Formats: sequence, structure tokens, C-alpha cells
Amino acid sequence: MITKAQAISKSRIYITEYDMECLRAFVTRMLVRDMNGRELRRLQEILDLADVVTSSPINIVTLDSVVRLRDLDSCRELVYRLVWPLHADMNHHKVSVLAPLGMAMLGRRVGDEFEVEAPAGVRSFLVEELLYQPERWEFSEGQSSLYGRRASRSKRA
Repeated sequence: MITKAQAISKSRIYITEYDMECLRAFVTRMLVRDMNGRELRRLQEILDLADVVTSSPINIVTLDSVVRLRDLDSCRELVYRLVWPLHADMNHHKVSVLAPLGMAMLGRRVGDEFEVEAPAGVRSFLVEELLYQPERWEFSEGQSSLYGRRASRSKRA
């Protein structure tokens, strides 16, 4: 079960149909291979609790989003891209969806506050701005974003 310190919010979590489909398939494949079981089960719990949205949500953190956060404990501004585990690279501000921060960011809206358990203790964050969100960016026909979203997916009503 997800504890308050692992990924908590003072708001609801929203997941697009597309991200839900991709993330559920990913979790299923990885659990069959018995990879990162603990993190995968936590992500699965987050998905089970999330509200699925069908319209194009321009203010929700999805996979491939670039997010400006405010660390409420230090008042520092941080910018991260939420990525698949294979693409994670904290030196380039790319946080894995399986990392505690990544799981906590997923499905948040601008203005949401959430907490993450870090090695130094629980940290509080505010989603200040979505600098890039794949569902709101238009791609020419056949062109995809970094993680394969097609223009037809990003133009949902």
C-alpha cells in the first residue's frame, strides 16, 4: 500500500487514457519478468487510484512532460522531464516514472502540492508550470514526440 510519504497529494491524480494504457502494459510486462517489483507495484497502486481522463488535458503531468516544480522546503525551483526508466538521467533532469519523484509527479495538475519520501526525509513540492506537455503540442502528421505519441493521439477532443 502507498504510504502518505511515498506519493501523497492534497489533490486527485489524473491519468490520460493513453498513459494509462501504456503504463499498465509496461507494469504487466515488467512484473512478468520480475523486474523492480516493489516500484512497479507502487506504480500499479497509483494507477488503480487515478482518475482516467479522456479529453486532452493541457495542465496534467503525463509521460514526456517537462515540469517546473517548487521545492517547498528549500524554495528552490526545479525542472524535470518525466520519462520511461530507460531514458532516466538525473544529470539531464530526466526522472523515471518508477522513481519516487516520478510517481509522485505523474497525474498532477498545475497548482498541486505533493510529498515524496527522499533519503533526507519527506520533501514537499508544488507543480508550478508545465513547460512541455505532449497532449497540447501539435505534431505534423506522422511525426511523434520523444516517446512515440502520434499526432492523432494528441489531437483528441
